[in-house]
This record gives sequence, C-alpha cells and structure tokens, in this order.
Amino acid sequence: MNSDTTLMRREILEIPEAVDRLLRRGSTAISTAAEAAREIDPAFLVSVARGSSDHACTFLKYASELVLRRPMASVGPSVKSVYGVDLMAKGALSVSVSQSGKSPDIVRMTKSMTDAGGVSIAITNDPNSDLAQVAAHTLPIHAGPELSVAATKTFVTSLVAGLWLIAEIKRDADLIAAIRNLPAHLSRATACDWSEAAAAIDGRSLFTLGRGPSWAIANEAALKFKETCLIHAESYSSAEVLHGPVSIVEQGFPVIGFAAGDAAETSVAEVADTLANKGAKAFATSGKVTQATPLPHIRTDHWLTDSIAAIVPFYSMVETVARRRDINPDVPRHLKKVTETV
Repeated sequence: MNSDTTLMRREILEIPEAVDRLLRRGSTAISTAAEAAREIDPAFLVSVARGSSDHACTFLKYASELVLRRPMASVGPSVKSVYGVDLMAKGALSVSVSQSGKSPDIVRMTKSMTDAGGVSIAITNDPNSDLAQVAAHTLPIHAGPELSVAATKTFVTSLVAGLWLIAEIKRDADLIAAIRNLPAHLSRATACDWSEAAAAIDGRSLFTLGRGPSWAIANEAALKFKETCLIHAESYSSAEVLHGPVSIVEQGFPVIGFAAGDAAETSVAEVADTLANKGAKAFATSGKVTQATPLPHIRTDHWLTDSIAAIVPFYSMVETVARRRDINPDVPRHLKKVTETV
C-alpha cells in the first residue's frame, strides 16, 4: 500500500492547516470561555474524556497546573452514566473533550457538571453535537472531517484549543504568541524522518516514555501502536519506568522517549540512556541523550508547545509501521471511528 493512499497519512499532513484554521476561526469562542473561567476563578479544574481525548486532557492537566497553578483531575464518566452520582462541582471549571461529541457517558457527565453549577466547556469537532448542547461553552476545533479511525489532526487541534484556552485565562502573552506560531513549526515537523525508529519496531512489546506534558504524548503514542499496528505498548513516566517495568527490557527492546525543551528533558534523556545501557533500542526527541538515539524533532517558541510538535512525526512513523505489517491503519480490526460508551 502506498503511503499517500491512506487516509491517516493525508490527515497527518493536514495537521498544520487544521491548526491554522482553528487559530483563524476560534478566537471568539476561546475568548468567551476564558472570560467565563476568569469570572468564577476556579479553585480546581476537572476533565471528562476517553481514549485519545483523555490523553489530550492529561496534557491539559499539566498545562493547568503549570500555567494556572490550579489542580486538574480526570473524572470517570461512569460516575454519572453507570452509578448515577452527581458530583458537587459548583465553581469548578469542567473541560470535556470528544472529537464526535456523541458518546452518551461523556454527554451525561458534562450535563451533570453544568447542572451542578460548574462552568462546563466542550472541546469537539462537531459544534452541533449532543456534547455541545449540554455544555455552557463550546470550543470547535475546526479540524475538518477525519475519516481514518485513528485520531491524528483532531488530537492535535484538541491540544491546541485546550492550551489556547488556558493561555487566554492566564493572559499569558508569550504562550499565546507561541500557539499562534504553531502552524509553521508543525509543517516542519511533518518532514522529520523517524525511519530509524520505525525499523526498530519489530512487533514485540515496547515502551513509550515522557514526563510532565510529554507523558501525555507518550500515552497517545502507546495507544496508536495498539490500535494501528496491533503492537502492545505501555506508556510510563520516566520517573516510574525504573520502578519495576524495566525488568522486561531485553536486548533490542524498543523504547521511544518524548521530551520537550523543559525542566523534565534531562530526566527523560537520562532514563532513555539507562535503558539503552540495558540493551534497549532506545530513541528520544532530545539532543541530551548519549547512549540512546536522538530523533529529529522541532523545538517551538515555548516548551509547552514543543510536546505538540513531537506527536506529528510520530504519527507518520506509526503509520509507516502499520503498513509494513500489512495493516490498514484507517480501519484497524475491532474498531470504529466513534465509540459510544454508556
């Protein structure tokens, strides 16, 4: 199968354009939601999501805690949809992320948060979805149709929309400027060649690593190996992988570390080097590694947006691995585009 024929490949290449479209069309919705958030001055934030969207929320958790200094916790949608419990969320800022906005459990929990007196914000690709109808504010991600089962451009635009919201709440001019400059950096990221890493993926289990915001990217990477390549992958914080999981590392064991140009980069690089010394075939998006192999990567105008750029060449690489395994990444077995969980 030629790489240019997969929907996943086409949608990866559309990421810079999709982010640019979001930045051109999303200002009013972002400003309105940010103003509502500032008015309540929330003591904490909560997120409601599953799958890739939940990985986006993990990224936003770190952004909230590092930029707003407000804790953010993931709420299990089953608390409402299965157990029937309405949380006491008055004064909370609730962020729900769903590319389709259709999953009943996400919708019910979001409505519960709205009814409880929280400020609920939906980040979705469908501004007319059920999720958008029950949230107080909706941030359309303007990704355009995404036909491949594997989320790529909707994941990235969800990251950007959520980070943009946090930056506007804080009125962080440097971060806002970096977000506005992202399309050019993401375009450069599509050209990063991870073929050496692709060649090291041999079908056995593997680790993806990160720390801080980059751990959210590692989570997304592990999921993509499972759903597009049928390869078992586990994501770990670089602070955790040596506390037990390292025992399964053997000669040639694949490891991919995600690092941004932030305070956690040294930690990820050192652990990648440690695993390489134990026989792993380790790679990292960092020039600080000495034993692991540095991967081509793009540094953006802010350490928080670095992590967003890192997922783009990974998507291209994992699509290549899927095709080499004679798997169509557009239609992985057992999966469909929209999973409606009750």
